[in-house]
Amino acid sequence: MRNIIELTDITKSYTRGAEELQILRGITLHIAESDFVAIIGPSGSGKSTLMNTIGLLDNPTSGSYVLDGVATEKMSDNGLAELRNRKIGFIFQQFNLLPRLTAMENVELPMIYAGIPAKQRRERGQLMLEKLGMGQRGHHKPSELSGGQQQRVAIARALAISPSLILADEPTGALDSKTGIEVLELIKELNQQGNTIVLITHDHHIADNAKRVVTLRDGQIISDIRNDVGGAPAGVPEEAHV
Repeated sequence: MRNIIELTDITKSYTRGAEELQILRGITLHIAESDFVAIIGPSGSGKSTLMNTIGLLDNPTSGSYVLDGVATEKMSDNGLAELRNRKIGFIFQQFNLLPRLTAMENVELPMIYAGIPAKQRRERGQLMLEKLGMGQRGHHKPSELSGGQQQRVAIARALAISPSLILADEPTGALDSKTGIEVLELIKELNQQGNTIVLITHDHHIADNAKRVVTLRDGQIISDIRNDVGGAPAGVPEEAHV
């Protein structure tokens, strides 16, 4: 199976005065199409910096990154932005929905950036909202939705352009336990449908839902373990499984 992500010897450092602060130290990580990988580590481990690198939100200091067959290290900022908009769907902890827009308008945003015509955007947006159980809520603004409903809209937005990769940053962090379980199950269903998922978390219970768990410490990968076991999320009773 082909790789969606090929990170090779990635480093990232920042200069603070006379001091060089090294965040990532030679990260090599390949992720195949349709895999579900959790990247876990404590605060300061480098997982946020790695997420920003994978998401083309920040450039590495050295090393190479090939995203879905496209080498990124020599691309311009505009080129990276275009590639990011075409290839990556983001799911954030705080949803990042625009408060003045309706659910439908939020889902349409990435399609506007992609130059998709209005009629096609609306049809695709409605399809995505219906897929996420939000078909009747398209006219609601985020303030009129629960946290779980907002995250469903955010997931619909992430899926709107049929991205090669879904990058989820602590997607259950702002949700109560029951809603968090529902969202995790939804992400697992998306993976079962063929979507490639990379989930960033600090929580081992969340990470155990993934097929593969990559652990960072001090900017390095210290373990990379397959975890292809079904069932309820770790630490959740079977009767709570949604």
